[in-house]
Amino acid sequence: MVAMAYMYILECSDRSLYVGSTLNLDRRLEQHQEGEGSNYTRTRLPVRLLYFEEYERVADAFGREKQVQKWGRAKRLALVKDQQERLAGLSKKSFPMG
Repeated sequence: MVAMAYMYILECSDRSLYVGSTLNLDRRLEQHQEGEGSNYTRTRLPVRLLYFEEYERVADAFGREKQVQKWGRAKRLALVKDQQERLAGLSKKSFPMG
């Protein structure tokens, strides 16, 4: 059996989004709910799984985690909602003309 690695997005009780990666998604979710998952989620319980991706390699899941962590809320939610067409546009920064 091939072990899978996961990148996941949680919604915390304060509606903030947390991005992580793990080899055992079910166990990691339990850890988050028990306040053992991360310092960030520990003070924002309960959490809810919004999204996950599966990878064959841990390095790939971790790399994806680091990529998505750099994204803003709108882009993360577009990923969660499978709005692939919006991702590129949400990457562009807009600066006010002045």
